[in-house]
Amino acid sequence: MHDRRVVITGMGVISPLGHTVDEFWQNLLAGKSGVGAITRFDATNFDTRIAAEVKNFTPETYIDKKEARRMDAFTHYALAAAKLAVADSRLLEAPLDKDAIGVIVSSGIGGMDTFEREARKLVEKGPGRISPFFIPMLIADIAPGHISMQFGFKGPNYAIISACASSSHAIGEGFRYVQRGEAEAMICGGAEATITPMGVGGFNAMKALSTRNDAPQQASRPFDLDRDGFVMGEGGGILVLESLESAVRRDAKIYAEVIGAGYSADAYHITQPAPGGEGAVRAIRLALKNAGVTPEAVQYVNAHGTSTAANDKNETQAMATVFGEHAQTLNVNSTKSMIGHLLGASGAVELVATALTCRDDVIHPTINQMTADPDCFLNYTPNTAVRREVNVAISNSFGFGGHNVCLVVKKFAP
Repeated sequence: MHDRRVVITGMGVISPLGHTVDEFWQNLLAGKSGVGAITRFDATNFDTRIAAEVKNFTPETYIDKKEARRMDAFTHYALAAAKLAVADSRLLEAPLDKDAIGVIVSSGIGGMDTFEREARKLVEKGPGRISPFFIPMLIADIAPGHISMQFGFKGPNYAIISACASSSHAIGEGFRYVQRGEAEAMICGGAEATITPMGVGGFNAMKALSTRNDAPQQASRPFDLDRDGFVMGEGGGILVLESLESAVRRDAKIYAEVIGAGYSADAYHITQPAPGGEGAVRAIRLALKNAGVTPEAVQYVNAHGTSTAANDKNETQAMATVFGEHAQTLNVNSTKSMIGHLLGASGAVELVATALTCRDDVIHPTINQMTADPDCFLNYTPNTAVRREVNVAISNSFGFGGHNVCLVVKKFAP
């Protein structure tokens, strides 16, 4: 069976703006910032001392205490978000074949905190003190492994590692499994937990992070002339993608329909985007072609929008190239203005926001839009949410290494 319709029937989010989809969404619409001083470690001697941390999260709320001790924080976020998404979908209430349900959940980096902690043990106490759980806690593919074991889902199960495009690749591949009839449902998304000394120190060494330490809530300012780098975030986002036939059969709630995915490579530079966003242009065009829609059918773009000069300028140019005159009629925004950059988890969390935009016909703001950048000349929905009918939307994700993903969703219509 081919070309089945694919819908989103469940979503779960663990984010700097809340641990439920509704809390996350209401805070986005209100323009709240999840950025503050780093509490994960003593950042006194770091250039950057701010981040968008997940607050008041207790792994044991979602995971057995003994098992939680054998997982890195990124797996905590992934498993918690997956439990929320599966419960939201009511998937387990139906007599579904678990062999036909798969899990693709990604992380751009994996267990960085675990790696740092065990490396300290090696240096200070010797190799005999390394935890026997070190490797299983570290590897990025352990998150989908734990999710499959938790629910007994025996379909395709793996992680895709493509830096900040990782979870968007996961969703794109999950969409195609369901569309082709190779799975009835796919649990897809990503998780990241890299607010660690090496994580922050490494991005500081690249001069990639904002150092607006005296005003953390104003530090993430995508497309603003006075931006000075991105803000690191953490958390997880999981979506349940399901065939429309299955969703209708069990009378499931439907948030939105996924209709296309496009991938490309810049083949240009390890960290910088291709000039003019050339790789992004191809990914967006491929996604629209895959979805069977014209550029003029799109009303809204959830931008990658990192708050770095190179990304913001080139992504703007890419949208201008793809959409032409229609680009000026689009509403564009950046979820990262409020939750920071969740690296490998960002695409999934941002697709949650995109699906809710289609459902509710309201576009959350890009906060901290104060001074226009001449190189960023589109409507970025500055500072205040906007009500607008949104029938078709795209979500962009671009990763170090030149990995580009565009996902297309639309308002669900039976």
